[in-house]
Amino acid sequence: MLAVLRTDTTNEDFKKLVSHLDAELKALDGEDHSFYAPLNNISLLKYAVVVYDGDEAVGCGAVKEFETGTMEVKRMYVPPAKRNRGIASRVLMELENWCRELHFKRCVLETGKRQPDAIALYTKSGYTSIPNFGPYAMDENSVCFEKNL
Repeated sequence: MLAVLRTDTTNEDFKKLVSHLDAELKALDGEDHSFYAPLNNISLLKYAVVVYDGDEAVGCGAVKEFETGTMEVKRMYVPPAKRNRGIASRVLMELENWCRELHFKRCVLETGKRQPDAIALYTKSGYTSIPNFGPYAMDENSVCFEKNL
């Protein structure tokens, strides 16, 4: 049975999962990865979620304030061996619920075009494509989404 923990980015399990995420993205993005590194600094994130299967951390995600009324979803990750079990959907749902409780009305996010599973998750979860925003505006590998809460 899955358990969800609301925490922050000092959580050791969160940091461990994010280190695996960074390694996977570095392999996927190749030389492009250095562009994303400063945008994924977890010290700027206050709201993080870790999903556990028993004692094992099997998924994570975080949100940060993007602009008034809007949170940005960051650092979503489920290890490859744990995918296709609804864990990412559970992480995303918990982040969205937390945003609602904090009185945010919208979530935005960026993912890579080389991440079809992530794109499918966000589309299935009610996110719609928007023009690339902020630092991703000119990045040809990025695709951005939003969802009104």
